[in-house]
Amino acid sequence: MTTQPRPVYVIGAGPGGLAAAAALRARGVRAVVVEKSDAVGASWRQHYDRLRLHTTRRLSALPGLAMPRRFGRWVSRDNVVHYLEKYAEFHELELVTGVEVTRIEPAGPGPEGEGSDGWVLHASGGRELAAAAVVVATGYNHTPALPDWPGRDAYAGRLLHASDYRNPQPYAGQDVLVVGVGNTGAEIAVDLVEGGAARVRLAVRTAPHIMRRSTVGWPAQRSGILVRRLPVRLVDRVGRLVARASVPDLSAYGLPRPATGLYSRVKQGSIPVQDVGLIDAVRSGKVEPVAAVEAFDGAEVVLADGSRITPDAVVAATGYRRALEGLVGHLGVLDERGRPLAHGARTPEQAPGLYFTGFGNPISGMFREMALDAEKIAKAVARRLRTTEGAPR
Repeated sequence: MTTQPRPVYVIGAGPGGLAAAAALRARGVRAVVVEKSDAVGASWRQHYDRLRLHTTRRLSALPGLAMPRRFGRWVSRDNVVHYLEKYAEFHELELVTGVEVTRIEPAGPGPEGEGSDGWVLHASGGRELAAAAVVVATGYNHTPALPDWPGRDAYAGRLLHASDYRNPQPYAGQDVLVVGVGNTGAEIAVDLVEGGAARVRLAVRTAPHIMRRSTVGWPAQRSGILVRRLPVRLVDRVGRLVARASVPDLSAYGLPRPATGLYSRVKQGSIPVQDVGLIDAVRSGKVEPVAAVEAFDGAEVVLADGSRITPDAVVAATGYRRALEGLVGHLGVLDERGRPLAHGARTPEQAPGLYFTGFGNPISGMFREMALDAEKIAKAVARRLRTTEGAPR
């Protein structure tokens, strides 16, 4: 006698989770997507209004459904959400919304007394879900990270994380400091300038690599795909030459060229800033790079060079945490920075049947890599289930 096969649970209904579920379904594996919010693409719904994918439409599609041509080359935030909604509908994915998985535990030893016999998911409402395998896709941008600057809690001005920024309208005519010069900080600074902020300063701790989103029609993403397997030193040299030819030297404006190579930075987790107006804004003086934030003192912001400024508002584009510790930290599957030790079709040695997707920020494009991971994960899971769940229990 056999029991009904347990489903594979996919945690998170963002692009990585939906892609994994669709790929599993295409292989005949029942996949149930569990999402703590009430809809797919929750993180995308919360991003600022002007956001667009920095990767091309064609190279950002998930398995089994192309992005419509009408979305244009650089897909807007709203169209990404529309696509994810259509994707779930098109693939008839099994979605459970409004349920948060808080902890994953091994179900126990397998039939032969070795390995894990699946997983138990502890979820909101006291639920316990039995899973044959689990795909964790809770997202790269999960929990806003706001530095614990001295004096932060007593700051007299307005301080918000970039996750709470929507558009420049509330800041028209104001003096705004943007902290952090990643892609989010750079784009918000430009958005504020174009939206009528009186003054925009950009606090920079480490000068970023800046690259054109496309050059003579050739998207930077395609270059990222081509160089991804090449030696780091070689890519650093090529990147330096390309930058000198295509990006002006902004040293005189407070943004010197980085000393560390572009691909070396990528390996450390820092993706280049794709120019969507920052270069022109800096050269024209509309965005003023300043030193990093060190502390807050009443209504003042204290910078690393000792200067003090009094902006009306501070927007902290200081990144996110993966926040996986409560979910899987007890399983020994995270590194010292809280990132999964394995991703895609590879599983941690001590946690067979536990997969992770979407926890990197690759130079070749996050959507593209999640799509590739989905196919690999589905293949690995289907193979695993043939040797476990298919056996009499």
